[in-house]
Amino acid sequence: MKIATWNIENLYHRDKGLIRSTLSKCVSDWVVELDSLLPRMQKSENEISRIRELTFLLGFEKINIRPYGVLRKRQGELFLKQRGFAQEMKASKLTDWNGWIALNTIAIDHKSTLNKARLISEIDPDILILQEVEDKASLMEFNQELFQEFKIAPFDQVMVLEGNDSRGLSMGIMTKNGFRLDTVKSHAVNNTALPDHIFDVDCQEYVVVTPDGERVHILCNHFSSDDESRRRLQATKVAAIYDNMLIEGKELILVCGTLNDLSYSNCLYPILRETDLEDVSKHVKCQIDKDKGSGAGYYSLGGYRMGVNIKQKDYMLLSYEMNRRVISCGLNRKAMWPERNMKWEVYPTVKTRGHAASSHPLIWAKLDIE
Repeated sequence: MKIATWNIENLYHRDKGLIRSTLSKCVSDWVVELDSLLPRMQKSENEISRIRELTFLLGFEKINIRPYGVLRKRQGELFLKQRGFAQEMKASKLTDWNGWIALNTIAIDHKSTLNKARLISEIDPDILILQEVEDKASLMEFNQELFQEFKIAPFDQVMVLEGNDSRGLSMGIMTKNGFRLDTVKSHAVNNTALPDHIFDVDCQEYVVVTPDGERVHILCNHFSSDDESRRRLQATKVAAIYDNMLIEGKELILVCGTLNDLSYSNCLYPILRETDLEDVSKHVKCQIDKDKGSGAGYYSLGGYRMGVNIKQKDYMLLSYEMNRRVISCGLNRKAMWPERNMKWEVYPTVKTRGHAASSHPLIWAKLDIE
């Protein structure tokens, strides 16, 4: 059995709030100030004058205004429709304005989407667990259309569940080659008696049945990225779920996902120190393309291992029985864009940061399970 986990950072479209800003500090401040001024119903002369200044500084007068509306049709596909092309209901007889449509997502570069498929095709796992999938329709289209270009069979089963975050951070799982998804369970249930929930995204539990009838139990996670106390609480909850699985006699257990912290952090202590789970990136059989140049001979604090000096956020953790059956494992970052002076082997198609498939590596393991 070959299994992989990856934070794919969406397939076709991504929420604007999740995209790293490339604006300078001044431009960012101007945008924030303009956003605060525009919604005001009553504006003073000074505020109107300031709005004019800000729109000039931001280059609004350089925009080529055309009589088109740009909409996302579905799954990141964009289409243009000329104004007045058809007789439509108007907001008023005195204007041809049809109302506002909020565009909260940005289309992902098609080369980036192809590199996502390229990386998955190189690993070609039997079970693929994904974080940050926008919706099931997108993943199904991705599965049916893009893998054909790289000569691998698409997955037989595709499942996506939305968690507590509405910004396209759903989780997905895909299986093939006789491995069958049997059970899906979400731990992101809101308790109305409490003011908040533990998982701001989700912790999802899957049971996959192998061709020989063995049952593999998977816990897929996406921890909080900006709240340490919540992250510690999430780690404690996942550790408790794992311990209950062991008490119930389950042995083939895998805990994976984006835990959003370093391996030595206090937040992840309940999982990494208080359970018997083993990190595959520390396994002696782990295969990783090391950094090129000066970074190859040292271990950066918080990196995966010596010569792999990217900050660890993603994990594949195995129970004792799963770890005992490891044949090989690895971490693939060929579709990542090297930051700063870091260097490693990347695909020839990754020529800019926008072409990168994700800012996360794909983690995989091959196990003696059939």
